[in-house]
Amino acid sequence: MQRDDVTEKIVEVRRKSAAWMVHALTASGAVIGLLALIAVIEGNPREALLWLGLALIVDGIDGPVARKLDVAERLPRFDGALLDLVVDYLTYVVVPAVLLWQFEYLGDGWLASAAAGWILFSSLYIFANLDLKTTDNYFVGFPAIWNIVALYIYVLGTPVWFNLTAVAVLGAFSFTKVKSIHPLRVRDYRALTLTASGVWVFGATWLLWFAPAVNPIVLTAWMAASAWLVGLSLWRSVRGN
Repeated sequence: MQRDDVTEKIVEVRRKSAAWMVHALTASGAVIGLLALIAVIEGNPREALLWLGLALIVDGIDGPVARKLDVAERLPRFDGALLDLVVDYLTYVVVPAVLLWQFEYLGDGWLASAAAGWILFSSLYIFANLDLKTTDNYFVGFPAIWNIVALYIYVLGTPVWFNLTAVAVLGAFSFTKVKSIHPLRVRDYRALTLTASGVWVFGATWLLWFAPAVNPIVLTAWMAASAWLVGLSLWRSVRGN
């Protein structure tokens, strides 16, 4: 075997190994989701949300890394996108629904169970929708980010009636053409959007880490960043197409 052939094979093995490592990173989200679920069972919503935050970070970095390393080309028989959907349904939907139900943020009794079931049911449409994104990288409908909803409910301490209304409305939005921003991929006002996203991540981390204490300056900045992201989503929805 020629030296060049050996070198080429070594390089290919390394590339495939790197591709499998990216899939392992994605799959680690399932383990993180389990740790979040255990925290819920043990009665610690703050810890559960911190684990879900870590899962969100993993979900944010595995896609760009996968595209950078041409993972789909290196491992064409393994569907990383499908793996990502399975993990996301656990960390974005199932664990948050259990958290909201367990700590009675949705009240108690049949209405709380129905609301949790609505979260699971409506999210299935989003995860199976082949037209989930627009060409300019907005989500179509509410993108089943129930982990984020649970975070707001926990930090803001909103009442049960408000939480039930939010769950009902957001779940219904899953079946509409309302646009929702993808903070890292949308090109509209990109500099401002990335800045707002950075402020949001910092604020969410601070508010969770130091909970139940609330820094009013951090909370105000976090809500301002939230308003920008929601406002841009509404603007895109009104613009249409």
